[in-house]
Amino acid sequence: MAEKIVSPGVFSKEIDASFLPAAIGDIGAAVVGPTVKGPALVPTVVNSYSEFQAKFGDVFKSGSNYYQYLTSHTVKNYLNHSGKITIVRVMGADYSHASATISSSIDPAVVGGGVNHTGSITFGASLAEYSASGVDLNSIDWVSASFTPTGGTTVKFVATGSDGYNLGVVDTATQIYFPSASTLAITAASMSQIFNESASLHGLPLTSTVSSTTVGFTSSVAGNFGVELSDVTGVGTAGVTPTTVFGGSSPAERFVEIVAFTGSFTSQSMAGGQDYNSGTFKTPFKLHTLSDGYILNNSASIGINSLLTDGNQSNIRWEIGSLNQKKGTFSLLIRSGDDTSKRKQILETWNNLSLDPNQSNYISKIIGDQDIAIGGTADDAYLTYTGDWSNKSKYVRVETFEDTLDYLDENGSVRVPAASASLPTFHSGSNSGSIAGAFSNGSDGTTTHPILFNENISDVSTQGFDLSVSAVKDQYTKALNLLANADEYDFNLLLLPGIIRENATHTSLITKAIDVCESRGDAFTVVDSVNHNTTTLATVTDQVKLMDSNYAATYWPWVQVTDQQIGTNVWVPPSVVIPGIYAFNDKVAAPWFAPAGLNRGGLDTVIQAERKLTHKNRDDLYESNVNPIATFPGQGVCVWGQKTLQKKSSALDRVNVRRLMIKVKKFIAASSRFLVFEQNNATTRNRFLNIANPYLEQVQAQSGLNAFKVVMDDTNNTPDIVDRNILYGQIFLQPTKTAEFIVLDFTIQPTGASFPE
Repeated sequence: MAEKIVSPGVFSKEIDASFLPAAIGDIGAAVVGPTVKGPALVPTVVNSYSEFQAKFGDVFKSGSNYYQYLTSHTVKNYLNHSGKITIVRVMGADYSHASATISSSIDPAVVGGGVNHTGSITFGASLAEYSASGVDLNSIDWVSASFTPTGGTTVKFVATGSDGYNLGVVDTATQIYFPSASTLAITAASMSQIFNESASLHGLPLTSTVSSTTVGFTSSVAGNFGVELSDVTGVGTAGVTPTTVFGGSSPAERFVEIVAFTGSFTSQSMAGGQDYNSGTFKTPFKLHTLSDGYILNNSASIGINSLLTDGNQSNIRWEIGSLNQKKGTFSLLIRSGDDTSKRKQILETWNNLSLDPNQSNYISKIIGDQDIAIGGTADDAYLTYTGDWSNKSKYVRVETFEDTLDYLDENGSVRVPAASASLPTFHSGSNSGSIAGAFSNGSDGTTTHPILFNENISDVSTQGFDLSVSAVKDQYTKALNLLANADEYDFNLLLLPGIIRENATHTSLITKAIDVCESRGDAFTVVDSVNHNTTTLATVTDQVKLMDSNYAATYWPWVQVTDQQIGTNVWVPPSVVIPGIYAFNDKVAAPWFAPAGLNRGGLDTVIQAERKLTHKNRDDLYESNVNPIATFPGQGVCVWGQKTLQKKSSALDRVNVRRLMIKVKKFIAASSRFLVFEQNNATTRNRFLNIANPYLEQVQAQSGLNAFKVVMDDTNNTPDIVDRNILYGQIFLQPTKTAEFIVLDFTIQPTGASFPE
């Protein structure tokens, strides 16, 4: 005992052995299917339909019409009565996310560019000999420079290229550097020569053209100032006579001799955001959308008030809202893709961001840089994670390329002014690959067929997928194999709206979904057996005869619902509306009640069934394990059956019993995890009994069980079992049956007869 006892007496204390570990709560259904946007093949939990719309979208345009995927309808029906659902988006075989490149600033006021330098320079007798005062030639980028050689002749390097930066010393060989699309003009007395080039030096092609037949070179001044050329058109012809050609015989190794000189210069730095060796802007970081797909692209063109012509409510744009060069910080705005500069719709604001990885406000830490992708094969799929920081943004992740390590010193001053060249631009958009904050490079994957929806779904086309293409079908298979991991994903209902067993290319996916539920043992699936406009009941029952499982159920016929987002009526398969019935049943009663009948099976969102079933129709369907969707005058459309697909008669051929077992097993199994690796003795067994018995008593009190018994003691935990590190328990259940057939005898008796006891 912890306390100290000195004087005699009786001491008592309480030991609470009734502690009940919290079980893992259900997260409801899991839906596998296409959506407008969102991460592909990443199981994502949403808690409301508005959250689903934000992450996965709803309405989209195909051709000249607007549609919603069956996934959206299913989610909305379910979330009308339940609080959580897991979405697994499937896409084509080669999908990708969109991205935006954020470039460094070109404004000299931001990056410290535009500083004028003056000094003198002397080029000696060889290319490697030069000296300068006033500036380090290896650290300055020149926009323009005028040299005055000894003797007064001017050799001027003129910046006339469209890039706005054209000239610079590249290396210790003092070669002249010509960025792309620029022009070098050399004038000296009567000499005139223009070299036009299409790309940079140092490994990139460079072409030059002599544009004047009056060009000549003299050797009156000793020394050599070299310009490296890959080809010199007209050398040795038309009066062009270079004094010396250095290097080998190959044009790529030639140096054309100009004059050497000693003189003074005035130069101006290029903007610090431009890379010294390539003449391009730096890329501090990129933004990648968390969603995948072509719909995330909006970089085609820009209109009035910076409106993205292909921007819409399903994509986004970015903006650098502010920049503090003294602190090395900036803000990032994530905006709706269909807003304008006049009416911004800001979705997220990230302030005081830094590119210094040693700071707490480092952009990757604040926004996140984690990329989640599918790995493995279709039969052994798993998620892979790259990046150091979990994503806190709902829309983007960050990939950094430049940093401002230790940007500030201990006094809070900028340690290395040149590091400001890595800071992003003020404005939205960049000069490298995006327009006004736009995104590009998103892809839905390959498609080879029309996109058919609702009643037009067929074997070769279901909501944009041709499942006869194995690479496309593998996306569904990967999603189902991910969900097979019961330790990672918790749900009790699996749905594949748009996958119809009658279609040959769909059949294996229905089988796979049933297998997943059976292997997990804690989930149920609703499958669709036939396409729309099925005219004979035999077609329906023939499909159902090919399935046998108490972890699945099927319903018929199709039903018509109102698409409130589009303002039209559409036909949907039963698996779209039945989950809403299950959720409503669980909300007003419990999973062990039948999700059928006029009390809990009414389909209030349904306008009409595809076919009004007669009593004989319902008998034929129910006898074949098809749950009829009936229509009653004055009552509307409702579910009129609750059989599973199990052929053998037992308690588990009813939906309510199977769902009872799923609920009980899920709770007890999840709670019992707290007993793993505990001592295998009577104390641990009692802890289990204190978990199972109170819960089953509650189920019994709520009409789920007629009786139960839990055994976990020395009778079934023998020394032999204990020595194998097994804690063994037995749970006996008598499920409550539902009254599906009400038989009433009306007996007419003569006057004065006594009623039977």
